[in-house]
Amino acid sequence: MRFYSFIPRPLACVRGTAAFIGLVTAGFAAPHAQAARPMVTDDARIVDAKACQIESWVKGNRGSTEFWALPACNFTGNLEFTFGGAHAREAGRTRTTDILVQGKTLLKPLDTNGWVVGLAAGTVRHPDSDNGTQDWYANVPASFSFRDDGMVVHANLGWMRDGKTLHDGLTWGLGSEAHLQERTWLIAEAFGQNHGNPFYQLGLRHWLMPDRIQLDTTYGNRVGSSRQERWFSVGLRLLTVPFLP
Repeated sequence: MRFYSFIPRPLACVRGTAAFIGLVTAGFAAPHAQAARPMVTDDARIVDAKACQIESWVKGNRGSTEFWALPACNFTGNLEFTFGGAHAREAGRTRTTDILVQGKTLLKPLDTNGWVVGLAAGTVRHPDSDNGTQDWYANVPASFSFRDDGMVVHANLGWMRDGKTLHDGLTWGLGSEAHLQERTWLIAEAFGQNHGNPFYQLGLRHWLMPDRIQLDTTYGNRVGSSRQERWFSVGLRLLTVPFLP
């Protein structure tokens, strides 16, 4: 996941293009599973070399609905490039709220019962804001594998500059994935910034086709909040085999 863009904010969120989805679905068949949607806390893993993925989901908030799509490809073997964004619908009106560009790299692959640290950095433009506000961020994700990959823990520490206020902030996240059945995982996490109460999210991830087609659903809220900031989401993730030149 891309940590910065998913810290809940009013009406954040994009639909992926049919052409890219068609490209992804045409390439199904084989490497290892990767963590991602529906976790907000980023994992220290990237899509396979010369392969692509698309993470897409619908997120229902109180009074609005968000539509997200984040296509990503690994052209070089150790640099995942993401370009995507979001639409939000409220009171019968739909508008583009976020356009995201990000790069992510790792020190090494995550081995079974091992650990790894990575680096992600990017920018998010908000076309619906005054003067097209643009934020900048960087994040250091770390992942730790336990019980032969039956439990994976992710920790994030990052920086964000708000393009509207020009204030710098600290971002953080802590999440876990627990293997429940052959194709089903339980995820739980907490995340936030260096001010305000943190958020939490719980959900299930299920592979319809191992390492290729994944469905997920989650519930999230802010600690101490009632219904005002809670959300529900349903997502679809598609991954290809290596096909890029």
